[in-house]
Amino acid sequence: MEFKNLRAFLEVVRQGGFSQAAKKLYATQPTISKAVKQLEDEVGMVLLDRSGPKSRLTSAGEVVYQRALRMLAEREDLQAELDELRGLKRGSLQLGLPPIGSSTLYAPVFARYKKRYPGVDVRLVEQGSDRLQEMLQNGDIELGAILLPAPEPFETQMVCSEPLVAMLPVDHPRADQDSVSLDELKDTPFILFEASFSLNRILMSAARRRGFAPLVTARSSQIDFITELVAAGMGVSFLPRRMAEQRPHPRVARVLLDEPQTQWDMAMIWRRDAFLSPTARAWLAIVKEIHPLS
Repeated sequence: MEFKNLRAFLEVVRQGGFSQAAKKLYATQPTISKAVKQLEDEVGMVLLDRSGPKSRLTSAGEVVYQRALRMLAEREDLQAELDELRGLKRGSLQLGLPPIGSSTLYAPVFARYKKRYPGVDVRLVEQGSDRLQEMLQNGDIELGAILLPAPEPFETQMVCSEPLVAMLPVDHPRADQDSVSLDELKDTPFILFEASFSLNRILMSAARRRGFAPLVTARSSQIDFITELVAAGMGVSFLPRRMAEQRPHPRVARVLLDEPQTQWDMAMIWRRDAFLSPTARAWLAIVKEIHPLS
């Protein structure tokens, strides 16, 4: 069973079609179709139902898909072990970072890492915590930075812990306070990040504990855009204190959020059963140098 055929099959399922998978793998659509057909011929069963407008997994396809995920993740672990023999003069690191906080927390780590190990190719993706966990589980990245708590299958290394700050329009009734609770903001619309950001889950859980469901007036993945929406009076948003202080705005007040269980705890995580390559261990070591809390 060839890994290239498994990879093609996985991408067809992930991307929702053959043409999309071909773009992702920088291949032609006939090449992807041939690879999937070879895999079906090898297992002797149809894996994709192509009768509708969108290919769907058959029962056999679902089994092969789940197995292929694990096989390709194990293949990445094998490659990582072989890279250890080569040392850090060359190699690669598949790294996932969140859009929130990366410039503050990880840009200094990245700069020191590249200066110390210039031959290592750092392949960076930026996604919310939920998506990074999925990519780690699938073996698409080796290390990811997420908000704690992390699910059971992962090991963690602490990076930082920050309180949250409410970003309020300067004319908001609570804008002059030193601190504010969610209960005091329940009548103010919330401006949140996109759905895959764990910060949303922290805030929504806290609101439920207070007995209300906030009105969400907008979502974005861009901190500067969210800040401008707050400045325009559309609602309240929330940022870790360090990130909020780096974005002063004349029409936005920063008020400490006085709310239990809303601490912004950031950590590097990796699969518990995975082999950590030397490039990954070197990254974790530099994180600890720059952020001693870990």
